[in-house]
Amino acid sequence: MDLLLYLAMIPALGVTAQWLAWRTNLPSILLLLLFGLLMGFFVQPDSFLAKLVDGDPDRTGPELLFPVISLSVAVIMFEGGLSLKFHELREAGSAAFRLVTVGALITFIGTAAAAHWTLGFAWPLSLLLGAILVVTGPTVIGPLLRQVRPTRRVASTLKWEGIVIDPIGAVLAVLVFENVLLHSAQTDFASAAWMLGKTTLVGVGMGVAGGAFLTSIFRRFWVPDHLHGIGTLAVALVLYAISNTLAHESGLITVTVMGIWLTNQHKFDIEHIVELKENLRTLLIGCLFIVLGSRVQLEDLTAIGWPGLAFLILMILLVRPISVFISLLGSPLTWREQAFVASLAPRGIVAAAVSSVFALEMERHGETLAIAGADQLATVTFLVIVGTVAIYGMLASPIAKLLGLADESTNGVLIAGADDWVRDYALELQKAGISVLLVDTNFNKVSQARVSGLRAECINILNEHARIDLPLAGIGRFLAMTPNDEVNSLAVRECRELFDRVKLYQLTFNAKNSQGRRGLTRNLMGRPLFNEGWTFSKIRETVHSGAQFKATRLSESFTYPEFQRRYNDTAELFSLIKSDGTLQVNTVDAPLVPEPGQTIICLVSSVPIPLDHVATENKSEIEPEPGTETDSQTDSQT
Repeated sequence: MDLLLYLAMIPALGVTAQWLAWRTNLPSILLLLLFGLLMGFFVQPDSFLAKLVDGDPDRTGPELLFPVISLSVAVIMFEGGLSLKFHELREAGSAAFRLVTVGALITFIGTAAAAHWTLGFAWPLSLLLGAILVVTGPTVIGPLLRQVRPTRRVASTLKWEGIVIDPIGAVLAVLVFENVLLHSAQTDFASAAWMLGKTTLVGVGMGVAGGAFLTSIFRRFWVPDHLHGIGTLAVALVLYAISNTLAHESGLITVTVMGIWLTNQHKFDIEHIVELKENLRTLLIGCLFIVLGSRVQLEDLTAIGWPGLAFLILMILLVRPISVFISLLGSPLTWREQAFVASLAPRGIVAAAVSSVFALEMERHGETLAIAGADQLATVTFLVIVGTVAIYGMLASPIAKLLGLADESTNGVLIAGADDWVRDYALELQKAGISVLLVDTNFNKVSQARVSGLRAECINILNEHARIDLPLAGIGRFLAMTPNDEVNSLAVRECRELFDRVKLYQLTFNAKNSQGRRGLTRNLMGRPLFNEGWTFSKIRETVHSGAQFKATRLSESFTYPEFQRRYNDTAELFSLIKSDGTLQVNTVDAPLVPEPGQTIICLVSSVPIPLDHVATENKSEIEPEPGTETDSQTDSQT
């Protein structure tokens, strides 16, 4: 295969696998690994790279490949650090700290013992495998949390554990390799402690220095905005390399600490930096799993046999639960939350990269390290990655629902604005079984909403800290319906981190904002709500003139065209609830077509015509079913 084609195929396969995961609701990491294993049938990256430079496939390929993998992992860990907010520690601090200390130690010992007894590894190699498999990782925890949507405290705990544990596991693996495998006959605990202290000091020091340096130059405007993203990336990679030169594997600590520093400072906005890193992380995760997956042969995985399966079962059913329940004993987490944490510990890209690096190191020290099973280190790690991702990916959602920790529905709506007609519309949604939360800066409007029985919060939707504290359980879409077009557009932009773009809506612009150079840019707005021209002012005036929001259930005998004829074709469709309870919002770009069995919510501005006056050949054909509006209801309303 041509090098150009190979390099183009890797990101293409990575994106395809992640798109299929989105379409099928399967764990993306699992599909990436499967794509990588399939690609390994056609191209082995080690042999392919070695052939390009006429080198040894067992040495030259990995030596060319792993520096690129290390830098890619550094970017992923840096992005993970950027997602760690200190305010989350109010909920996850104690539990996360216990998991990455006591829990990590128990996992290390338990994994090593399981590897020794099931796989027959010597104790030095078992300890190295135990150190490598301490990690979980943001590359697998993040996608699973987005899929499961557990409670905030559980999600914060798992996210902090998944990111912080990666550099801890990598450093622990270095300590084991240097002090147990290389110097097994003369292990010196003082030198091990010195190595740990040096690695930690270098990693934390370089990370803080990098974060402080970037904060200083950015807040003084010494760097133009268009260089913020790539400049930050360049500094992170340079510091990662320098840290690893000073102390092996301290670079992961450096980039993680640097990311935490930047995201928790308040001197300048880093949203544009975070957005670049998120996109880059998605690309790198896809590429790394494709490449590393293609290095593993299926026959190597199957050669491990039943001992490998027994090791995987012990990791999932024994080692993880014991480490979680012991480390979280007496913590603020309830037993249900602890049980879910114990049932989620997939391994990711850091475990794959670190195991591959140490497998290569052991090959280099082949003359002095004659350890049985050393050639299976990377293969066993990939077996654990594939097994844990598959099992946790399939069972996480059912377990979370069984424990009552998952948002089983994301059918609810968050609405910015609490004016009269917005409250009326929200009430109809709530009566139809849709969870609604209103936010507004006007306390009087919020109070009236609460009196009406609606959930409402008096906050500014543009305030980041206020958004973080919102109770969004069961909320899956955002409707910006304030009187101000500029506020609506900014609110949509700020809520992109909470909802997918397809679930972000706002009212259409007023005339003065919809055209000309004085108007707002269209790409700043969310999906335009309802019908063309139905601005905030028009809806308010229509309601003030006597129009009402009405929820009506359609049937085979009372269809949407019949409903429209009954209201002289003046009813405006705002949303509908499908027969399975799913909410759909009417938009200009995708108008809804109501069907029998659905409940429509419309704004009706005329007195309904009695059913016996509606032109039809057979009156019985339009008689509404139980639950729809009736003549007596109509008479009482008119």
